[in-house]
Amino acid sequence: VKRDGKTYKSIPISGGSPDHPTYNGQMVISEKFEQTLMDGATVGFTSKEETYKIPDVPHAMRLSSSGTFVHGNYWGSPSVFGNSGTSHGCIGLRDQQGGGGDTPGKWFFNESLVGDVVVVKNSHDKTVKPDNGLNGWNLSWSDWKAGSAV
Repeated sequence: VKRDGKTYKSIPISGGSPDHPTYNGQMVISEKFEQTLMDGATVGFTSKEETYKIPDVPHAMRLSSSGTFVHGNYWGSPSVFGNSGTSHGCIGLRDQQGGGGDTPGKWFFNESLVGDVVVVKNSHDKTVKPDNGLNGWNLSWSDWKAGSAV
């Protein structure tokens, strides 16, 4: 976490798995939910091996229209955070079921605002498309100007 260009806090995460990497790029938090349902079928994960339905995901913040979130994760082993990617493309932070306690997921949720930018680097996926959420940050200035009315 950076504030005013300086590192403020480091939080270990779990990103996307090798089969489902997290998008690269600058993604803007567009919505925040203290708790939400995440259903893999709503974003195309319908095979028996890929499907999931978690009714109470804590501290969820939307990063893309296609379903990428940074969110609390209470079901994963604590050893994955900072060590391996295990999600379907989301960014997971250690958390507790119900969102209680003093956890990285709760801290990040409380310190983040709608409009904050989350930067993902060195993932094995492509860069998130500018129209997938509020992610126009990923356009070059010349492409931005070319799409304008000027």
